[in-house]
Amino acid sequence: MKRYLVGGAVRDALLGLAPHERDWVVVGSTPEQMRAAGFTQVGRDFPVFLHPQTREEHALARTERKTAAGHQGFVVHAAADVTLEEDLVRRDLTVNAIAQDESGALIDPHGGQRDLENRCLRHVSPAFSEDPLRVLRLARFAARFAPLGFRVADETVALCRQLNAGGALRELSAERVWQETARAISESPAPIVYFATLQVLGGLADWFDWLPTAHGSPSLMALDQAANDHAELAVRVAALMAPATAAQATAAQLVNACARLRMPKDIATLVDSYLDAAPDLRLADGLAAAALLRRLERMAAFRPTPLFDRLLAVDAVLAKVAQRLDPTAFWRGARDQAAVLQARDVRVEGLHGPAIARALAAARTQRLADWQQGLRPG
Repeated sequence: MKRYLVGGAVRDALLGLAPHERDWVVVGSTPEQMRAAGFTQVGRDFPVFLHPQTREEHALARTERKTAAGHQGFVVHAAADVTLEEDLVRRDLTVNAIAQDESGALIDPHGGQRDLENRCLRHVSPAFSEDPLRVLRLARFAARFAPLGFRVADETVALCRQLNAGGALRELSAERVWQETARAISESPAPIVYFATLQVLGGLADWFDWLPTAHGSPSLMALDQAANDHAELAVRVAALMAPATAAQATAAQLVNACARLRMPKDIATLVDSYLDAAPDLRLADGLAAAALLRRLERMAAFRPTPLFDRLLAVDAVLAKVAQRLDPTAFWRGARDQAAVLQARDVRVEGLHGPAIARALAAARTQRLADWQQGLRPG
């Protein structure tokens, strides 16, 4: 039995980056031998094992044969007679098809080191086109390594365009598309490159037809700004989607896009809530006190959820892009003023249920009116 470090750990080390995790491929072993050596089997589609001490993943060398459409339409063969070279040729990109033995020697049958030096993302073999998810992975890698000057090889661009022209990306499940997209948006220092690369590869319209990608697009500028601000994923997604209403997309289309991509509920809620709140957010102290209170309530300002803060974070990003005043301080001030008053402050004998809620709203409205009056000069 021999084991080899493979994939991202080898690639990142050669680039001088700290690897996030280490994966191993095992040659010349069987599941029975792995379990006898103390490894814990965790893989279902093919044998993957956890090392008894390090808990790092060890996968038996395997080959794959395409048998049906989609990301999962493969028959996997993992056995002791599968060679390292057979395992490496099934991988997506040459830079991910470099192995390292336990002595530190590199095995690089597809020129991955050369492509790393030349900052080139190139497919290993025509089998790349058998799995359309690799198009999204390629775009994600392009975004992740854009600051290092990486580009997609011309022949790989041509292969992806041919693949996407046949509608291959539509074979993917929404969950897989969202998973790759979320990683690109949240992990990459240049997430706009993910969408720009998909456009070059001919794969943008299948899932992101709502996204305007022209140079200087407010959507991409907002995503770039949110990444520079180190905003969380939900804020980045909402900042990307909200400006699209100024182009060809309607609010309803964007909400439908969230549903189609099966985005987590909190992200879809943020997008929907921001589209609803945006006009009032920008009016800021132009709202009458009663309308101001209603907007605070609609933004969940008095509930223990992150929605209010996220809405303000999205608007702060878009304010920077549009070079307009950021109203965050006003809205936080308004929330704090109104939140000072609680139901106990208006509870009197004879008031119950809805009557208490109405009394609280009236008291908060008056407090907000007095506060707004104090903000005005003179």
